[in-house]
Amino acid sequence: MTTKKNPTGAGAIIALMILGGTIVGGLLGQPSIGLLTGAGLGIVIALLLWLRERGK
Repeated sequence: MTTKKNPTGAGAIIALMILGGTIVGGLLGQPSIGLLTGAGLGIVIALLLWLRERGK
């Protein structure tokens, strides 16, 4: 019998990256660019996690 491993959720990573990007962007005077950058980085990290777990 094979046991199925639970997948890693990446929603928290995306949310934290969005918040972090907005904070850093706000400190630099560009919160909307920080938000978009944080969202983009969060999505990339989530995709990398998904690809890593898909291969197992």
